[in-house]
Amino acid sequence: MEVSALEWGITIAVTVAVLLFDVIIIARKPHEPSMRESTIAFIVYMAAAAAFGVWTWAFHGQEHGIDYFTGFIVEKSLSVDNLFVFLVLMSALKVPRKYQQEALMVGIILALVFRGIFIAVGYALISNFSWVFYIFGAFLIYTAFSLVRSYRKHEEEHPEDSRIVTFAQNHLNVGDKWKGLKLFYRENGVRYASPMLIVIIALGATDILFALDSIPAIFGITQEPYLVFTANVFALMGLRQLYFLIGGLLQRLVYLSLGLAFILGWIGVKLVIHALHEGHVIGFEVPTLLSLGVILVALALTAVASLLKTRKDERAEVAATASTPPAPQPGDRGSE
Repeated sequence: MEVSALEWGITIAVTVAVLLFDVIIIARKPHEPSMRESTIAFIVYMAAAAAFGVWTWAFHGQEHGIDYFTGFIVEKSLSVDNLFVFLVLMSALKVPRKYQQEALMVGIILALVFRGIFIAVGYALISNFSWVFYIFGAFLIYTAFSLVRSYRKHEEEHPEDSRIVTFAQNHLNVGDKWKGLKLFYRENGVRYASPMLIVIIALGATDILFALDSIPAIFGITQEPYLVFTANVFALMGLRQLYFLIGGLLQRLVYLSLGLAFILGWIGVKLVIHALHEGHVIGFEVPTLLSLGVILVALALTAVASLLKTRKDERAEVAATASTPPAPQPGDRGSE
C-alpha cells in the first residue's frame, strides 16, 4: 500500500485539529454532556470512520478497505472494554460528573500517543524480524486465556490500586479540591496536587496496558502502518461520547470479556499461521474477510447472550422479591 506524505500529513493534521477543538471546547465549559449532545457527536465520528473506510476502499483497493474495516471493528471492540475500566476508575477515584469529560479527553489523547509509539515500534520489529509474529500471536492467545480465567474466577478490576497510582498518591501532596485540568494549586501557601492528576496517571497506566493488547491485535489484521494508525484513531474518536451514552449498558454486557477473549484468541492463531506462512512452513493464510465475518458474529453473539442473561437475572430477582413475605412490623399479631 502506497501512502503519500500528503495523505499522512492531512491525516495527522486533521487528528490534531479535532483533538484541539475538543480540548478547547471542554476546557472552556466543563459539563456533563446531554444524551442529545453525545448522540450527535458519536454519530458524526462514526460517519467519519465509515466515510474514511469507503475512501480507502475506493482509492487503495478492496483488500485494504476490508483490512481497515476489520481493524476498526477490532479496535472499537477493545475500546469498549477500555470504557468499562474507565467507569471503574471514575467511580473509585470519585471524579465529579462535570469533570469526567475532561479526564476522558486526556485519557484518549494519552492513548493516541502511546499507541502511536507502539505502532512505530511494532512496525519496526515486524519489518526486520518475521519471528515477532510468533511472539505477538502467543501473547494474544495468552491474553485470551487470562480473560477467560478472570471471568471464571469472577475477578474484579481495580486499576486505581495499581503500583503507579499508589506511588503517586503516597509521594504527591494530593488535595481534595477539583480544579478541572489545573493539576496543581496553592492554598494558604501550600502547594497541592489536584485529584485530577491522580486520575490522569491512572488513565495513562491503563492506556499502556490496553495498548499492549490492541497493537498486536491489529497487526494480526494488517501490517500497513497507515491503516493501523487510522483504525486506532477512529476507534478512539467518539469514545468519550460513548462513555456517557452506554454507561449503564456496559454493566449489562456480562459476556464482553469472553467475546473479546475469543476475538483475541482468533487473531493470535491467525498471527501464528501468518508467521508459519512467512517461514514457508505452510502454504495458506487466514483471509481477512473470513476474520471480519468471525469477529462480527462473535460480537453479535456476545451482545445478544449478555442481554438475555441480564434480563433473565432481573426476572429471577423480581420473582424472588415478590415471593419473599414482608417482615413483620411492630404491632402485628405475628410479632407478639
